[in-house]
Amino acid sequence: MFTDTHCHLEKQYCDDYKEMFDSAFENGINRFIASGYSIKTNIESIELSSKFDNVYSTIGYHPDQADVYKDEDIEILKEQLKNKKVIGVGEIGLDYHYEGFNKERQKELFYKQLSLAEELHLPVVIHSRDATQDTINILKKFKVKGVIHSFSGSYETAKIYIGMGFKLGINGIVTFKNSNLPDTLSKLSPNDIVLETDSPYLTPEPFRGQKNESKNIVYIAKKISTVFDISLENLSEITNKNVMDIFDI
Repeated sequence: MFTDTHCHLEKQYCDDYKEMFDSAFENGINRFIASGYSIKTNIESIELSSKFDNVYSTIGYHPDQADVYKDEDIEILKEQLKNKKVIGVGEIGLDYHYEGFNKERQKELFYKQLSLAEELHLPVVIHSRDATQDTINILKKFKVKGVIHSFSGSYETAKIYIGMGFKLGINGIVTFKNSNLPDTLSKLSPNDIVLETDSPYLTPEPFRGQKNESKNIVYIAKKISTVFDISLENLSEITNKNVMDIFDI
């Protein structure tokens, strides 16, 4: 059985949680980490994890919250992080992709949340888009481990993150026809990765363009198992161990 280490399970994306979880279970996925990224989604993530034994939560403020967060929001986050079903800080990080971003505010928010993670001894889930060097430079200032969410970078970048104690979150991108990720992964080890969907986004082939769900981990896993030339059962054992190495589950 597999773990979906990063999925967005807010009500706006899920009409029937029982049906969604049952469908995932039938496809070999039995554990879920719901990712919050704002005040509203953090609350939803915590509430959902409290209702289902096999759902855990990571919470934080995505870099797109940099212009709207207030100091009191950091204090709220600190209290929420003490919930027993909250197992990490994220997704947090830097995103320089779209025009108009405020680099300094993003860095400020990133620093504050990494400080919380270090203080509370929690792993982090890192969002980094078009900001690799700044992300690495900032992470080096903290004693944290965690997951580089939706990794699609180079082998050289992968080795830097792995050397810092991070696992790479691999999702549907690995199945895309124009993706260089399979080649990068072939130079690494299955010990370096965890599986995620980022649902409802980044749906893998052959369903690209449709809403993503946790059940689609199986298509990501099949692709990765061919890259590493190992069985799905072996990949499941290795990646679940990797999950437990990072998160307190």
